[in-house]
Amino acid sequence: MDAEHKFGVRKLEILDKSKGFIELLQQLTICDSVSDKEFEERFQEINSYGDDHLICVIEDDRSGKIIATGSVFIEKKFLRNCGKVGHIEDVVVDSAARGMQLGKKIIEFLTDHAHSMGCYKVILDCSLENKAFYEKCGYKQKEVQMVKYFI
Repeated sequence: MDAEHKFGVRKLEILDKSKGFIELLQQLTICDSVSDKEFEERFQEINSYGDDHLICVIEDDRSGKIIATGSVFIEKKFLRNCGKVGHIEDVVVDSAARGMQLGKKIIEFLTDHAHSMGCYKVILDCSLENKAFYEKCGYKQKEVQMVKYFI
């Protein structure tokens, strides 16, 4: 992949399942195979939220594969004059495409979306090994994440 090639960020499309979207998510965490029907149902559900839930991708138009993705959803609050907070999730760049600033493009796209939606802040969780990357994207460590899994 040469540096001259431009990789644009766009919204997830229904056909992206056939372009390796699920396989890309499997590089991030546990993601079982998803049937076409399941994908379409979840895609339509997320689409129905409009700009309150956005999944973006970068497609390598030479290979036709999805090589980066991330999502942001907008939480509506009573705090801060009924403010909004953006939550960035599921950011992953294909292992063969790392080091090309694609993750930075995804984060900028999602951050800009949250800002344009009127969010007063945008937050994300990351592993310690990814902390430096997110700091380069303008994020800073604030608090400690706690989690309780049900499965």
